[in-house]
Amino acid sequence: MKRILIIVASILLVLVLLAVVSFVRGGDGTPSVSTETIERRDLVATVSASGNIRARRQVDVSAEISARVVELRVEEGDDVLVGDTLLQLERTRFEAALQRAQASLSQARAQLTQSRASQLRAQRTFERTAQLRAATPPVVSEQEYEEAETSLEVANANLDATEFSVQQAEAGVAEAQDDLARTVFTAPMDGKITRLNVEEGETVIIGTMNNPGSLVLSVSDLSVVELVTEVDETDVPRISLGDSAVVEIDAFPDRTFAGRVTQIGNSAVRPPSSQGSSQPAIDFEVVITIDASGVALRPDLSATAQIVTDQAKDVVAVPIIALQLRDREDVDSTRFELPPPTDAEIQDVEGVFVMDGNRVSFRPVMIGITGQEHFEVISGLEEGVEIAAGPYQVLRQLTDGDVVAVSGGAPDPGN
Repeated sequence: MKRILIIVASILLVLVLLAVVSFVRGGDGTPSVSTETIERRDLVATVSASGNIRARRQVDVSAEISARVVELRVEEGDDVLVGDTLLQLERTRFEAALQRAQASLSQARAQLTQSRASQLRAQRTFERTAQLRAATPPVVSEQEYEEAETSLEVANANLDATEFSVQQAEAGVAEAQDDLARTVFTAPMDGKITRLNVEEGETVIIGTMNNPGSLVLSVSDLSVVELVTEVDETDVPRISLGDSAVVEIDAFPDRTFAGRVTQIGNSAVRPPSSQGSSQPAIDFEVVITIDASGVALRPDLSATAQIVTDQAKDVVAVPIIALQLRDREDVDSTRFELPPPTDAEIQDVEGVFVMDGNRVSFRPVMIGITGQEHFEVISGLEEGVEIAAGPYQVLRQLTDGDVVAVSGGAPDPGN
């Protein structure tokens, strides 16, 4: 039974394939094509790119000290003004550290006063000793003079040391005051709280660039938003600063947003050296600034942009599917002036099959910009000419002078 089912399935598959071939090539094996009359069109060349929305200006706030959150004054989505208090950390430990630093400073200043007095006494003693020695040398011995001089040098050194101790204590007070001030988080700019990663009672940790878990909150200025996209290396050369773009945001499927390219990356998003042995596509970052629309956009929304790289008005256009490549040696160069090859190793000629009754004739064309469904024809084809426009599988097999059947009809048996 199983063998019979396999045989039946095989027969059905063959019948389906024969039906497909018969449809494509016509009942008598003649290739069947659809046709289109060449018209003038307005073409727009675009590059498609996907990415996510971000605020042009965003400040990520991390903790510079570790402490417990005792008061949280904002929620995600709140609007804030620069200087507004966002949250308060526990202050007890830092207030105690400030008091210790202030006490150390007071002690250092008292020692400085004592050192100054000792230095002044040593200075006066040395001056009197020097005067007596100059007036009556026998009264002051060499040893007494040297002892007075040494005492002055020691007093000067002690004074310098205590002055440094005061400076160190003052720095300690400033550091303690700074740590205490860091227990209060204030808004760095006007904007909206777009990310809040802590709750009241949690302990924040000291932030580092390589530790995303240390991010406390983000404040974003959403008055100007951007779409950050990744564009393939083959498309980047076509994009220029200032190019217009039409942006579609997944969260707003019923409308589009206008924008312009404001930044093009000079290096790959992921350099080849960081990819290991694999060689994925190289992408570059392209930033599109979205025009003001009155719609409240949020960071991280997914979006797709069609970046307009070129436009052509009222030009002869040919369907993309109709354009074929043929080897230069197979094209009759006596009938057409062939364009020079673009590459020494690539000798293909671009062209279309023009309808001549029920026969097709390959005609080379020179192509300009690429629209969504049509190529601009710079030379080789005129408005009003009828061409074979598909199917693509049939066009690939055609040669110059082939007899074809137009879809829905049959070739003239006289030709």
